[in-house]
Amino acid sequence: MPTFEAMDMNGKVALVVGASRGIGAVTAQAFAQAGAAVVLAARDKQALDSVAAGIKGETLVVQVDVGDEDSVRNLVENTLAAYGRLDAAFNNATDGPMPAPLAEIDTEQFDRGIRANIRGTFLGMKYQIPAMLRGDGGCVVNMASLAGVRGVANLAAYVAGKAGIIGLTKVAALDYADHNVRVNALAPGTILTHHLQRAGEQAQQAAARSAPMGRIGQADEVADVVLWLCSEQSSYITGAVIPIDGGQAAGVKPPRMYRPGEPM
Repeated sequence: MPTFEAMDMNGKVALVVGASRGIGAVTAQAFAQAGAAVVLAARDKQALDSVAAGIKGETLVVQVDVGDEDSVRNLVENTLAAYGRLDAAFNNATDGPMPAPLAEIDTEQFDRGIRANIRGTFLGMKYQIPAMLRGDGGCVVNMASLAGVRGVANLAAYVAGKAGIIGLTKVAALDYADHNVRVNALAPGTILTHHLQRAGEQAQQAAARSAPMGRIGQADEVADVVLWLCSEQSSYITGAVIPIDGGQAAGVKPPRMYRPGEPM
């Protein structure tokens, strides 16, 4: 785990949605290490409690269903009741069906992906932004994906959801650019989360080969960018979609050619 103390967030309040594991859990830890009070939110309260127990700093755990408006409103109200302000929000929750060709996806499962990604991000910002406007403004970071920038076969709901998040991010950034609220999105490529860990070493090696840098990204590398986007170090950045993908969005890098005399 890297050191985040240099990113001073003392006195700030950060909300991390989807904090029960993976990138969300690591980012919650990073915010706390930087000095922020952290609100951890997700559906699985037991998992949230476990993450919170490992954080040194002030935390609040709130169970939330990001697709339910009352639940999201309650999350932000609990945050304000506990701390009186909201400075940063990371909307990281996602859901969707298993991979399948588009015509084979169950309609209700497709709707589930849209509900979590697009509706969930919309509802998050609908209540987070007014909370920030009550204070000195703030920063929102939404979790999109490289898949929201370019299509991926068999992932219709995921791709549509992440592309929708990018659209919402740009509109919110424009709506509140002159109100001291900045809104940006992340577009990670292959990151070593629990899904890829469970997939095994062969899948991880194949994923690493797909990145020009030749390796998989780590969750703390995503957390670094979230904290930077929520800090004054990125004060003139809003409406951006930041790739964290080892160069995948830049294009295709052919395999390195062997030259005689070089080590294999």
